[in-house]
Amino acid sequence: MIELLEGIRIVDLTRLLPGPLCTMYLADMGAEVIKIEDTTSGDYTRWDPPKVKENSAFFLLMNRNKKSMRLNLKAPEGREVFCRLVRGADVIVEQFRPGVVEKLGIDYASMKAIRPGIVYCSLTGYGQDGPYRDRAAHDINYIGYAGLLGQTARRGGVPVVPGLQVADEAGGSLMAAMGILAALIGRQRSGRGRYVDVGMLDGVLSLMIIGLGHLFGYGQSPGRGDGLLTGGAPCYDVYETKDGRFMALGALEPKFWKEFCTAVGRPELVRDQFPGGQRREEVRREVEAIFRERTRDEWSAFFARVDACCTPVLDLGETVEDAHVRARGMVFEMDHPVEGRIRQLGFPIKFSDSAFEVRRPPPMWGEHTEEVLKELSYTNDEIKRLREKGVI
Repeated sequence: MIELLEGIRIVDLTRLLPGPLCTMYLADMGAEVIKIEDTTSGDYTRWDPPKVKENSAFFLLMNRNKKSMRLNLKAPEGREVFCRLVRGADVIVEQFRPGVVEKLGIDYASMKAIRPGIVYCSLTGYGQDGPYRDRAAHDINYIGYAGLLGQTARRGGVPVVPGLQVADEAGGSLMAAMGILAALIGRQRSGRGRYVDVGMLDGVLSLMIIGLGHLFGYGQSPGRGDGLLTGGAPCYDVYETKDGRFMALGALEPKFWKEFCTAVGRPELVRDQFPGGQRREEVRREVEAIFRERTRDEWSAFFARVDACCTPVLDLGETVEDAHVRARGMVFEMDHPVEGRIRQLGFPIKFSDSAFEVRRPPPMWGEHTEEVLKELSYTNDEIKRLREKGVI
């Protein structure tokens, strides 16, 4: 896929999860991503347990196909290096709190003055304006405000933290990548760069289609664990099996529910796909009893032959070994010069006539600093002085 974004240079100021995942997707599609890390600790995610050898397994999953440059942006010489780099760049992505880039002198207005066509993306929790813009927060806070956390619970139960960072990744990483790509297409047509403001609360709220549809249509929010797709219907829920594992039943359409009921020998339940009142709980208990008759793997083998949208709930160890996941190239191994053999997630989008490839392993901290500086025409003596002054 190198040809898709080949020739696009991205200066990446992000760290932790949302920004690095965004820029890795762009790097996987062929962009040159130069990851700017500070000279004191670098991207914090490098040091989070579990470590493989030198780097965290988390860092290694989000930073392939990038170069790493150590640079002190607080030093005047560091800002000059950054500006020289931006003169040949297409995109800047930053994830600081609002106002930080202005203090550093690398904000959109300043960078636009030296590179008029720059696409500048700021990825923050709450966006660049609004009453919450300066608040510190994490994924749990954004999904709390967005109503997602309040919907993620069993009926009458307390909210449960989802198993992935929905606001960070879907509301942040993917929205930022979409905004950057749209701005690049717009620049190709008009010649103008753009500022892209992505707030993770905005992003995750925009995904709340079913809950908001209920609210806007009925005039009230669905009750906790009571929505059509959040446990309110027996035909769309998770059920425990004989061995204490679980099956996911997604028989939402009448044809799938009919197939399910027929397959398990309970055709009389076909008319009770969306029961109301007390009958809903009666049907749920009957379906629970059905699933307790066999183990998860026995049900999995059984429903592999039934067109009813009923599948096993896997743990991650099983997922990475799943035949379909492997066939789609979503888990693979590669060699890293320091870490050895590491496992990676594949690129999730498949293009015709364009195969995903790893051009660079996840970089070591500052691995490409000298290489980038030489590309910017810094001499060996200049590089030595920058190092002695703590700029790189």
